[in-house]
Amino acid sequence: MASPNSATHSGLGLTNGVAWVGGAVIDATASFGAMSIFFVQTLSWLVRRWPSRPLLVASLYQIGVRSVPVICLTGGFIGMVLAVQSYYQFRTFGMESRLGVMINLSMYRELGPVLAATMLAGRVGSAIAAELGTMKVTEQIDALASMGASPIQHLVAPRFLACLTMIPLLTIAAVAMGVLGGAFYCIYVFGVDPYFYLQNAQQGTSSWDIVYGVIKSFFFGGAIAIISCYRGFHSSAGAEGVGRAATISFVQSFVTILVLDLFLSIGLDRLHDALWGQGAVV
Repeated sequence: MASPNSATHSGLGLTNGVAWVGGAVIDATASFGAMSIFFVQTLSWLVRRWPSRPLLVASLYQIGVRSVPVICLTGGFIGMVLAVQSYYQFRTFGMESRLGVMINLSMYRELGPVLAATMLAGRVGSAIAAELGTMKVTEQIDALASMGASPIQHLVAPRFLACLTMIPLLTIAAVAMGVLGGAFYCIYVFGVDPYFYLQNAQQGTSSWDIVYGVIKSFFFGGAIAIISCYRGFHSSAGAEGVGRAATISFVQSFVTILVLDLFLSIGLDRLHDALWGQGAVV
């Protein structure tokens, strides 16, 4: 028979567990609400007045141009990895020439947008959160506001526009390198006939598949920018606080990318079926 003390401890443990879950849900809801307000404020400044050209060009360079090497390298190797992992399964059925369809569709629809966004969440998002967090800790953001300037207009809007513009372009670069990497490995390493490989790849994909991934990347870019800027603006004091802001920024961006990927895939597939019919090739 269980003692009264053990029953009491069990009841307290259950109560503490429920309280912890409730607190986590409340904190997540409050954080989501605050981030939504932050997003609306950013959009309102973009509607009223665009950021200055020097700030925007600097953000475009930092986020876009400096990310090209790592994005292209990642895309190329992902395409080759897809070829290596799929070749022997396709060869079992005598379908080596169909490898191009699988590699291209994977890069167009999923791996290109998601992996490019994940890489940029780590490289760009963490850097934005750390930079703005340092400005928050050293009171540069407060000084900007005290001079009558809007920190969101000068610090958030240029980065948001840069992410919204450059991440889709970087996604296209990652997809192109993945397609080229997969084709190179299949044709020159595995010896797949290039004519049938390219012919099947062209016939098995459509322009909608490319648009599919680019649409996703717009949402990924906006999410990375808002989450990173919000975490930087709300960084706690000290070097530890800045580091925590950068870490949380990447984790939340990564989880958001995966959640958005699921719902965008469902929505885009339904849109395609509604506009062109199920199974139609556009």
